[in-house]
This record gives sequence, C-alpha cells and structure tokens, in this order.
Amino acid sequence: MTKNIMIVGVGGQGTLLASRILGNLCTALGYQVKVSEVHGMSQRGGSVVTYVKYGDCVYSPIIDKGEADIVLAFELLEAYRAMPYVKKGGKMILNSQKINPMPVITGAAEYPADIQNKISSCVDVTSLDALELAKQAGTIKAVNVVLIGVMAKNTEIPYEKWVETIKTTVPEKFLEVNLKAFDLGYNY
Repeated sequence: MTKNIMIVGVGGQGTLLASRILGNLCTALGYQVKVSEVHGMSQRGGSVVTYVKYGDCVYSPIIDKGEADIVLAFELLEAYRAMPYVKKGGKMILNSQKINPMPVITGAAEYPADIQNKISSCVDVTSLDALELAKQAGTIKAVNVVLIGVMAKNTEIPYEKWVETIKTTVPEKFLEVNLKAFDLGYNY
C-alpha cells in the first residue's frame, strides 16, 4: 500500500528540508520512496509543492487530486489551494500563518477572507500556530520541523525513528533547535 504526502508552502519556509526528512525516514524504514518538487520557486515567497510517496512499490512521484493521505501545509493560502488533493479520510496539518503573495503586496489582489473556516468545513484538519512553537524552540526557521512533529504523531511510525532521521538529516549546528521544534509539534 502506498502512502501519499503533499507538502505545500512558500519559498523559504523549509518545505524541501521537510521532504528530505520524510524521504530519508521512509528509506530507512525499507520503503520504496519517490520525492518530487513539482513547482518551486527558489525565491523567498514563491509557491512550493513537494510530493513524497512511499510504500512497497511506488511507480510515480506525482499525487493527483483526491489522493493525498496527508497534506502538510505551511501557509493558509497554499493550504486552501491544496484542499482538492486531500483524499476522503485524509488529513491536513495546517500552519495558520498568512504570508502575502506578491499580488497582495502590490495591491493587485486581496488575500482571500475566511480561508481557515473554508478549509475546516471541507477536510479533516489540525490547525496550529507553528510559527509560535518554532519561536519557542529558538528560531522561526523551525516551522517545518514543528509541522513534521505534528504529522509524526498522526502516523504509525515510532517517535524514535523520527528523531534518528532528524539527527542524520539536519546539520549538527541546527540539530538541538530542530529536535526541540519536533518535540513541540509532536506534543501539540
């Protein structure tokens, strides 16, 4: 059986590190893994979508609408865009942070109103202020690992395996703060 995880956010939020942690974890557990950054802007603020698929036999890295077991959403508008990808019985883990896209910044568009309620009315969602938890861990850059922690709590994979993978994936100088961020998310 294949599991499908979609990670959505904006450039600079650490979505790629999150996908690397997931990919490394699933590989260490003996699964076949496919990771694909579908569209991504290297500039801060651009939309980033990454797919992580794992299982006994994975043929394609792409996740179609209605196929995601979990959507890990780093930002509200990106979560809203990803709603159609959550499968029936799937889950969204949502950072409640708003990051204005360029059209909103320039005044050409308005940030859509009431997104969080629209998402909650359509999919099973765990919403949290991951930015605040990342600050508690010691850096706002740890939002990604806070969200990984929340997701980890919602999987069958043992806590220790997640911690081992973070230790082997995150650079040593950032390890302590990321382990703290993971624990804050895991215990949320």
